[in-house]
Amino acid sequence: MPITPIDIQQHQFKNRLFGYDKGGVDHFLEIIADELERLLRQNQELKEDLNRSRSSIEEMKAREVTLRETLLTTQKVTDELKATARREAELLINEGKLQAERIVRESDERRLQLIGEIQELKRQKVTFESSLKALVESHLRLLDLDRGEADDKGENHDSLPFAPQEEVFDQDAFDPEEM
Repeated sequence: MPITPIDIQQHQFKNRLFGYDKGGVDHFLEIIADELERLLRQNQELKEDLNRSRSSIEEMKAREVTLRETLLTTQKVTDELKATARREAELLINEGKLQAERIVRESDERRLQLIGEIQELKRQKVTFESSLKALVESHLRLLDLDRGEADDKGENHDSLPFAPQEEVFDQDAFDPEEM
C-alpha cells in the first residue's frame, strides 16, 4: 500500500503515559521503511531503464550517423559511377564516329581507286581495240595487195589455205562493252 507525504504528515500516534505508543510508532516506521524501500527499488529500476534507454538512443544515434555516412558515400559512389559511365559512353561514341569516318574515308579511297582502275581498263580497251582494228586493217590491205598481185599473175585464189572474204572484220558486230 503506497504511503504519501500527506499520510506521513497527518499520521497521529496514540499518546501513552511517557510519550507515544511504541508499537504504533514502530509499526508506522515499518510501513514507511517498506514504502521507502519500494520507492528506492523503483527509483533504481527507473534509473537502470533510463540508462538503457540512453544507451539505446546513443546506439541509434551512432547508427544514424553511420547510415548517413554510408548514404553519402553511396551517393558519391553512385555519382562517380554515373560520371564514369557517361565518360565511357562518350568515348565509345567518339570512337564509333572516328571508326565510321575512317570506314567512309577508306570506302571513298577504294571507290576512287576502282574508278581509276575502271578508267585505266577502258583506256586499255580503247587502245586494244584501236590496235586490233589497225592490225586487221593492215592484214586486209596486205590481202588486198596479195589479191591484186595474184590477179596480175593469173593465180587462182582457191589454192590458198583460206579464201579471203570481202569483209573479215565486222566492226558493227564487235561489241567493246563485252570486254
